Amino acid sequence: MKKVFFCFFILVSATLAVAQGTRLWKESSYEEFERGTAKGVAISSIGKLELAPAFKVVYTSPSTFIWSIAADKDGTVYAGTGAPARVYRITPDGKGTIIFEPKELQVQAIAIGSDGAVYAATSPDGKVYRLNRNKTGAASAAEFSSDVFFDPKTKYIWDMELDSQGRLYIATGDRGEIYRVEKNGQGSVFFKSDESHIRVLAFDPKGNLIAGSDGSGLIYRITPSGEGFVLYSAPKKEITALAVDASGNIFASGVGEKHPSPPGGVIPAPTTPLTAPAAPGTAPLPPNVNLAGSDLYQIAPDGSPKKLWSSHEDIVYTLAFDAAGRLIAGTGNKGRVYSISTDGEFVDLLKGSANQITAFSKAPNGGLYCSSSNLGKIFLMSSAPASEGVFESDVQDAHIFSRWGRAEVRAHGNYELFARSGNVDNPDRNWSPWTRVDVNKDSRLDVPTARFVQWRAILKPATPPTQVEEVGINYLSKNVAPVVDDVAVQVGARFPSQPHLSNSENISIGFGPNPPAQPHFEPAITAVRDRDSIAVRWAAHDDNDDDLDYSIYYRGENERDWKLLKSGISDKVYSFESNLLPDGGYVLKVVASDAPSHTPQDALTDEKESTRFEVDNTPPRIQNLAAKIEGQQLHVTFLATDDFSSIKRAEYSIDAGDWQYVEPVGQISDSKTENYDFNALLTAPTQLLDDQPEQKRGRGAKKSAPPITEHVVVVRVYDRYDNEVTAKYVVR
Repeated sequence: MKKVFFCFFILVSATLAVAQGTRLWKESSYEEFERGTAKGVAISSIGKLELAPAFKVVYTSPSTFIWSIAADKDGTVYAGTGAPARVYRITPDGKGTIIFEPKELQVQAIAIGSDGAVYAATSPDGKVYRLNRNKTGAASAAEFSSDVFFDPKTKYIWDMELDSQGRLYIATGDRGEIYRVEKNGQGSVFFKSDESHIRVLAFDPKGNLIAGSDGSGLIYRITPSGEGFVLYSAPKKEITALAVDASGNIFASGVGEKHPSPPGGVIPAPTTPLTAPAAPGTAPLPPNVNLAGSDLYQIAPDGSPKKLWSSHEDIVYTLAFDAAGRLIAGTGNKGRVYSISTDGEFVDLLKGSANQITAFSKAPNGGLYCSSSNLGKIFLMSSAPASEGVFESDVQDAHIFSRWGRAEVRAHGNYELFARSGNVDNPDRNWSPWTRVDVNKDSRLDVPTARFVQWRAILKPATPPTQVEEVGINYLSKNVAPVVDDVAVQVGARFPSQPHLSNSENISIGFGPNPPAQPHFEPAITAVRDRDSIAVRWAAHDDNDDDLDYSIYYRGENERDWKLLKSGISDKVYSFESNLLPDGGYVLKVVASDAPSHTPQDALTDEKESTRFEVDNTPPRIQNLAAKIEGQQLHVTFLATDDFSSIKRAEYSIDAGDWQYVEPVGQISDSKTENYDFNALLTAPTQLLDDQPEQKRGRGAKKSAPPITEHVVVVRVYDRYDNEVTAKYVVR
């Protein structure tokens, strides 16, 4: 326990609501809305609910991981997957066909040439295959021919991009090389980095290749001639996604903390969830959730970088632009899709029914195809809003049986509000049904009185777009009595008027081995040692968070009635002079009242008594003190007595010498009366006589010092409460 004399905690309300009467539960921020459940509703970072883009599942793959997708001009999607490794062809109506099954563990990247050829890159120790569809027949594996288009003879192939001339650029590891392959399949190293892995590729409007690495988190700009320049060294170790807008702004996501290179300079494969294959012959690594979130960076056309957005939970796997030019980020491990603006504001657009959103590809009519892993699915995110969105708030716990009043809504457009209540924290366990709230009338909640409540908003399209900015619910909790948890009394202590300025010795007063539970932390208040005072502190709480005041009563031993000591106390500490109470045993009682928050007829109280304590302000008495000289010793005797408490200790001093402890006759000091009988050694001779006449001493001889003819004996006695008395005796 810390060395404090008096620890005490003030209950602090968790909300800014008034602590009595009608209260308002209000939700208006992103953090508050994010705790709810959104279906077809997007949540903006500035605290608005709005309709999300229409979002539907197009295809569910038998493969667990979809690493990459590419869509042709007709809206047919080609998906590269793992577990098992396949290439799927999915038509806009959701019909899927397996068109390629390589021997490698996974198809890591997909690209589509202008002639309709599909390029599929496999890992590990993989190759780039070219898939051509035959001119006749239905789309099936038998109707697609496949051949090895290019073999980089490296361990990993991470990404592929086609330039305007139809040349294929391949990002590889573990030598950190980018290959450029001509249409005829002839290729060579286009760029060699000093990183182990080039993870992602993109082209800027000027035809420069933008590349992101793993190891040092570098973003390169590489000219068509193969000259590389590091645009930015990100704080994160791995660049996982790139997107470049029409103005040349580069957007890049980074994950993982940078660490010093391991011995020998060998850098392992990237550890990004889903994209890092395991050693050859094993299954792909499962998602890794310990990467401390993602950062999103923007590099302006002039090369100036800035951190645009950051998340401690979400890992960004892919970036793209929607039809409106908004930057869209696909993340895990909650399958969220965000739109992020250049000022750092964002919208939590939607959540897929899978753990990770791994890739985007443009769809017809301005939509985006989204792929996912765990489970492997293809979604279509439309450029138009959903026809209806439903948002359910989190459950509000009033802690007490409460009446629910009016709703206060700040919103516009086409929306409806509903509410329900219950007495268990799970709304699915026999709550009341959803009841519509008439926001155009009195907005009253027609739900039963209960402890818990929840609201639901249904949003529909409108012009301007429907938005809900704030929902509040008024309620009145049934008043319950406050509770005094414990009372502690310390005799010989007081609270200074400015405790934080006190330099006095601090002591601890506690509630014992099992202190009462406190719902909130409270700042410590200390008391100082003062033998003439009595300090009292107590712990109390009120489930309504009402303002409380306190009264203190006392009752002496063998007394019947309580006497008021002090009323109207707002703090949970009090001290008073101990001489207000005559010597004896006492009990204090603290009464807590919630009257400051209620009318007199509604106010409730609670009380608790302290343990018995004793007050003793009267010093003991010393009787029959006597002393006599016996040789070079003093024989001292006396009697110490006290009317209330036991004698604690006694001391003596001879001729102003140091105090010496002395035991009673029975050695144990445990009685109100103690006898003392002891001998004390004299430090100087009692008598120095010189009987020789001057003539015998000789003229000029020095005389002896005058004899010591008396001694002063002082005794001091303390009782159990450190009241003291002294007495003296002169021996002649």
